[in-house]
Amino acid sequence: MAASKSALKAAKNALDAHKYGEAIEHAKKVLSTDANNYHALDITESILTKFSAVSNVFLGLALDKEDENDESEKAYNVAARAKASDPLVWQGLITLYEKQASRKLGEYHGSALHLAGIYMEADDKTRCQTVIDRYVDFARRCGSQAQYRHALEVLLPSSTIYDYLEGRILRPGYTYTKIADIVENEEKELLNKEIGQRRTRLGAKLDQVTSEVKRELAQKSQLEDIYRCIIDWTDDDESRRHYEEKLLEHAYDTLAVLPAYEKAPKRDQVQALAEGIVILKHPFALAWRICLEWKDVEQIGQLDQGILREFVHLFPEDGLSKVLHGYLESEISPFPKMAATGNSTEESQTALAESTIEERLLQMIEGSEDCESSILSKRIMGEYYLYLEEYGSAADIARKAQTQLLVITALAGLPFQNIADAVDIILGTALVQYQAPRHHPEARKLFEHIMKRKPTNISALIGVGYILEEEEEYQDAMDFLTRALERTSDVKIRAESAWCKSLVGDIDAGLSELEACLSSMQDKDPQTKSLRAQTLYRIGMCIWTQDSSRSARKSRQGAYSRFLASIQADMSFAPSYTILGIYYSDYVRDKNRARKCFQKAFELSASEIEAAERLTRSFAKSGEWDLVEAVAQRVVDSGKVRPAPGSKKKGYSWPFAALGVVQLNNQEYAKSIVSFQSALRSSPRDYHSWVGLGEGYHNSGRYVAATKAFEHAQKLEGDPESGDIGQKWFTEYMLANVQRELGGFDEAISRYEHILTARQELGVSLALLQTLVEGAWRNIELGFFGRAAEGAGRSIIVAQNIATKRTNVFNLWKAVGDACSIFSWVGDSAAKAPIDHLRLLFDHSRDSRFYDTLANIDKIDEHSVEELWLDTSASQAPNFWIIAAILAQKRAVACSNDDLHARAVAWYNLGWTEYRAHVGRLDEMEQNYKKGSMKYLKACVQCFKRAIELEAGNAEFWNALGIVTTEMNPRVSQHSFVRSLYLNEKNARVWTNLGTLYLIQADFQLAHEALTRAQSTDPDYAHAWLGQGILAQCLGEVKEAQSLFTHAFEISDSSSVLAKRQYVLSIFDLVMASPSAARDTANFVQPLLALRQVCRQGSTDLAFQHLLSLFAERIGDSETAVTELLALCSKLEVMYESSESSLTLVHFAQAKGDLARAYLAVGDFSAAAANAETALDLSADEGMENTARNIVRLSGHLTAGLAYFHQDSMDQAIEMFRCALQETQGDPDIVCLLAQVLWAKGHQQEQDVAREQLFDCIERYPGHFGAITMLGTIALIDEDTDTLEAVKFDLTSLQTREDLGPEQKLKVAQLLTAIAQVDSGETEQSNSQMSQATAAVMVAPSQPHGWLELGNLTENSFPAEMGLLAARRAVPPVGQLEAEALCKAFTKTGRLCDSQRAILTAPWSVLGWQNLKELLTDT
Repeated sequence: MAASKSALKAAKNALDAHKYGEAIEHAKKVLSTDANNYHALDITESILTKFSAVSNVFLGLALDKEDENDESEKAYNVAARAKASDPLVWQGLITLYEKQASRKLGEYHGSALHLAGIYMEADDKTRCQTVIDRYVDFARRCGSQAQYRHALEVLLPSSTIYDYLEGRILRPGYTYTKIADIVENEEKELLNKEIGQRRTRLGAKLDQVTSEVKRELAQKSQLEDIYRCIIDWTDDDESRRHYEEKLLEHAYDTLAVLPAYEKAPKRDQVQALAEGIVILKHPFALAWRICLEWKDVEQIGQLDQGILREFVHLFPEDGLSKVLHGYLESEISPFPKMAATGNSTEESQTALAESTIEERLLQMIEGSEDCESSILSKRIMGEYYLYLEEYGSAADIARKAQTQLLVITALAGLPFQNIADAVDIILGTALVQYQAPRHHPEARKLFEHIMKRKPTNISALIGVGYILEEEEEYQDAMDFLTRALERTSDVKIRAESAWCKSLVGDIDAGLSELEACLSSMQDKDPQTKSLRAQTLYRIGMCIWTQDSSRSARKSRQGAYSRFLASIQADMSFAPSYTILGIYYSDYVRDKNRARKCFQKAFELSASEIEAAERLTRSFAKSGEWDLVEAVAQRVVDSGKVRPAPGSKKKGYSWPFAALGVVQLNNQEYAKSIVSFQSALRSSPRDYHSWVGLGEGYHNSGRYVAATKAFEHAQKLEGDPESGDIGQKWFTEYMLANVQRELGGFDEAISRYEHILTARQELGVSLALLQTLVEGAWRNIELGFFGRAAEGAGRSIIVAQNIATKRTNVFNLWKAVGDACSIFSWVGDSAAKAPIDHLRLLFDHSRDSRFYDTLANIDKIDEHSVEELWLDTSASQAPNFWIIAAILAQKRAVACSNDDLHARAVAWYNLGWTEYRAHVGRLDEMEQNYKKGSMKYLKACVQCFKRAIELEAGNAEFWNALGIVTTEMNPRVSQHSFVRSLYLNEKNARVWTNLGTLYLIQADFQLAHEALTRAQSTDPDYAHAWLGQGILAQCLGEVKEAQSLFTHAFEISDSSSVLAKRQYVLSIFDLVMASPSAARDTANFVQPLLALRQVCRQGSTDLAFQHLLSLFAERIGDSETAVTELLALCSKLEVMYESSESSLTLVHFAQAKGDLARAYLAVGDFSAAAANAETALDLSADEGMENTARNIVRLSGHLTAGLAYFHQDSMDQAIEMFRCALQETQGDPDIVCLLAQVLWAKGHQQEQDVAREQLFDCIERYPGHFGAITMLGTIALIDEDTDTLEAVKFDLTSLQTREDLGPEQKLKVAQLLTAIAQVDSGETEQSNSQMSQATAAVMVAPSQPHGWLELGNLTENSFPAEMGLLAARRAVPPVGQLEAEALCKAFTKTGRLCDSQRAILTAPWSVLGWQNLKELLTDT
């Protein structure tokens, strides 16, 4: 014991000396000694406990000072277990916990309560309060919000120390308030956190996630209990009211997120809380709204008037208050008006002043907008709108109320059936009148739904009655109105029932009942003035219907007086004005008064269809189309024109038809189509609507639909119900217009002519004229120049007929100019032109002023007209027709003074005609031509400038100016093209023209970009591809250029001469560069056709005429070649005589050489020899270019040699061939020709020379097919076995040559077979031939020659079948087998059908015909 005491004393001294390590050792020593003493000695437990507690306290304190917090806490806990009543232990623990901030705040809570309990037992309130205050303050400073809330719970009445410290600590109300603030913040943070986490899940929706999280938090929330505690404990009434509000808000929010099956208890709680607040008249809007909005009453009058007025008093600026105030002060309020006392200052400050109806309505509208979520405000506004007859606004507000009612129902979990029925009645009543009868089916459905539950509902019965009355089912309407009258004596319903009775046919009874109703209406009651006016009008209509005689209706004492009284009763009653308008129009003949009445009626009500129709017809007659559109559109918007779905009532079509006509005039074609379609839905047999629909389709480019519409209109012609007024020709005319737009020019022309046979219409004649011209242009594009000339001729005849009646017509002379231009394109087809009619046409109303336009520039004036007829034989020349076209276009300019657009177009057309004269080099053909004058080019520039001055926004005008200024001023040209593209950047022609300008200026990069843009804008525009081809040619890309030229030619029309020229030239270059292409005749068909069109279009370039003859020669059309070359030689001879140009001489020599070759092909050998000699004489001049000279001389020698050979002039032929050999330095082909001629001469000496020439040729040109086969043939004839042996090896090697065609290999096979016959004896002859044929098959099994030879040697049909199969596969384009070889293969099968195929393949071959004869004979 003494040791323990000394150790404890030492530990205390060490602590005092701040020697904490020694203190720890001494304390541990005491603890170990105490433990030993406890087990070894009989020492009392209290003494040991005391020593242990003190030692652990010292140890804990020392460890605390050494920052060994965990060990220190263990020591203190041991001490606390040893002696819990020792305050030092708990003070140590509290000091230790405070040192660790919030880490041990939970343990601090228990320690503080233990220490406070010790002081409470010791009755030391000061120390007890100090501990609690210190703990709460520490939790506030260092702990989290949750820890602080936990600390505050110590101060609540539920705490053990509350009763002891009551009055010394915070009041419970204040504490609960702090706890409430903390819990609110915690729940808000948790809500945001959970929503943020869950909204990122797949398929999560924000609204759904928010609702789920709120529902989960509401079920766990303690706020409502805390709010109740605050309400119970607080002494401040204001604070109590505040937390009552919060409690209601929280309960209300919780109710909103609860599922429907859990809402009932919470809803009862919310209603109880709200009612309590209202009873206390506390100004909390939510509570008042719940009490007002959740009252499910049939009528607003069933609500508590006191609550309504208190709400207005408490919340004067609230939107619902403004609505309620207006309603309570209005005429429709079921509550008594409050008497103004005038002595209450507060009332005078808060009450809203009484106002007029307009001011009240504005106030209520403003309030309704401020409380969008209030179902009560919408219900009140709906009823007030119905009272004011603002049915559209009532329907809108009722629909919003329906939507809001769904929200409230879902929130509260109550059906609110009475409120729903009231809203449906407001909506149904509004829909009965609003845009009637459009919404009648919906209104009737609403009323019937209500009557299923409430069969005697007066509003529903009246609504159905009105609907049936509008649908002209008057008897049923009477039944419903009668059922309503059983429960009400409303005079309005009685008057409506009486009117239905009169409409049923019981006019007398109806009239008497209406008069009885009128007598019960007060004259000065403002609420019944409209009803009085309506009743007076209906009485007048009964009288009007009773006696329909003119005198009775005209009488001012009859119906007229009632109509006038109706207007006097209510100046805004529209039907009375309508019937008065009819009275003035039909019976008094006062059009002005009638029009004023109709205007007044329509101004008051768009439902006055009769007044609107008469107004529309009046405005249309006077050309006031804007007013027609305004009236028709207002009628359409009223909803009266279309009957309700399922209604038997017929709709009105005229408003839509009127709108369609106006939209056609305004070029709004898409809208007009919709309008006419709407008109036809109401009146499917309306002729004029079908015609209007067709016009709309036609003008919008929907030609197929337009055709169907016009055809339908044609079917209605003559139908009395269709409204046709006898203009049957008009649909025919419109159908012709549609066919014209579709390109069916022939059918359009026939329709126009059919119309003109029945009646003469200038417009139809002009349409026929324009169609003829357009058809002619189309034929030029297709290459039908004869048809084009015929169409242009007919157009001139039609124009001459029009001119006999009227000459000053722009379209007339424009068409004449186009027709003349067409004749300048068709070449020799211009002979079909009706010159006499053209002359008569120009002689009509001649005036020198017509042709003075630009006469000072182009020198074409009135005298040019006379010069045209001096030599009519020149009418086939293009210059004749170009001048005529210029004169006609000048006449068109003179006729277009009254129309700005037509004048601009006239200058534009004249400009292109002048440019056509420039391009055709018309000025160079004139006698007084001066080089560089370019008068036509200058004239066309002036034309396009004037067109632009008149219409600067036309892209085509700028494009034309750019084209004509390309060579004069490239800067202006570029500016013009850019301006045109600014106006219309999607014009491929302009992009192409711009690219061409850059190409001319050698700017290849810009040219490529512009042409590429043109291609992308319109891939079918040929000239864009032509430009790319020329660009590729300039860059040396020959193959690419040839491909582009071919594509451009394929997609171009026949009027594009440039496309044909470039294509022909590219094919010619291909043929010259590629021998394989030269052998394929398919390469010459399209170029030949293109060349024929170029030459027929009057091309002055002789090179293309020469090319035509060369291509014709290539395909074997030698007669055409002779004809073209003769004409070419004549022209070249004339040109040479006038110019003596060396280049012309070269062309003439080439043409003569080609002509000689053509004569040789047709068998005119003398002419061939003569022309060849001429070509040789012309090319004898060594000043000619060597290449051209050599070609001409070689051709001349060969042609002359062959001609002499066929004339049996062997010596001359041999001489020519020898000269050819000298020219070519021993060409093997010429050697073969010479050998043939020498052998044919027949003398031994010449035959020996032929052999020597062939041996020498084979030695110099090994493998030459012609030399080898000819030598083999000669050896066969001579039976020269030595030569045959030498030739046989070469022939065998020829069989494997890939560069030989099927026909050449067939000749080799035949020659080898013949050699085998010579080499073999008679017994072996057939075997040898079979062996050679089999060898040919083995060498080339895919070629037909071996199989055909094998077929000749055997009776088996298989070789012949295989030969035919191989021959079919060797024809072009796969192979090069000719038609005669295929014909021969067909004849080998022995079948009659193949014999016919042989004739079809080569009808000129004798083989097919002979084979057919043999087969028929055998049959």
